[in-house]
Amino acid sequence: MGFMKRDLYFSKPIMNAAGLLGFSPDFRNPGDFGSLNGFGAFVTNPISLRPRAPTAHPAVMEFPGGFLLHSGLPNPGLAAVIKKHAARWNRANIPIIVHLMADRPEETRHMIQILEGIENVMAVELGFAPLLSDDIIFLNLEICAGELPLIFSLPPEQILRLAPRLMDGGAAAVSMSHPRGALMREGKLVTGRLLGRAQFPRSLEIVRAAAMLARSVPVIGAGGVWTEQDAADMLSAGAMAVEMDASLWLPRKISD
Repeated sequence: MGFMKRDLYFSKPIMNAAGLLGFSPDFRNPGDFGSLNGFGAFVTNPISLRPRAPTAHPAVMEFPGGFLLHSGLPNPGLAAVIKKHAARWNRANIPIIVHLMADRPEETRHMIQILEGIENVMAVELGFAPLLSDDIIFLNLEICAGELPLIFSLPPEQILRLAPRLMDGGAAAVSMSHPRGALMREGKLVTGRLLGRAQFPRSLEIVRAAAMLARSVPVIGAGGVWTEQDAADMLSAGAMAVEMDASLWLPRKISD
């Protein structure tokens, strides 16, 4: 192997989930988790190789305990993100985890190779489209290994099934992506990511079950973490770190 892989280590076990706070940390906003000083890392919005437009019919639909978000994951593409944000990543006083859309492994490998030369990028988090085959997920692991640690962002139903094999193949960790659901709007079915506090019991159980697997699985817990106690419970259940999501958009924040 012609590379030296970096370690995945968090000085503080709290960070944001992808898609919540933009492409680079903004320390000027005191509302964001005490100017982000309580974070151990910053996770970017999802990024694709080429620009990606928003969905034609974006939606935010509330249900008891949370909401469904349908956005299409718009972004300007990796080159544009790096041009605008790489200097900000370098200036940040916390490491950056770049979240990549990893549906096409060859493109994923190209993006990771570019990111290996960017200062203060600590790791890459790989996200996948719904119902993508397991083979594509494992092909990403096979061809994308390099000096940057790879975090595989998986929905709850895939973590326990795939995580041990991913760890055996050299993944650094798995993180919990938002589960998906569907709601009716004006007679049409809308699908999207589910966020909100109602997700927490399920998320905590996945963290607990992953910690009990025979093959040790470093899990970054996420989903419905709303309070300081929620985060502490995730860590006590075996999570190596915790990602905050929708609570970061609300006036009530976890204190430093």
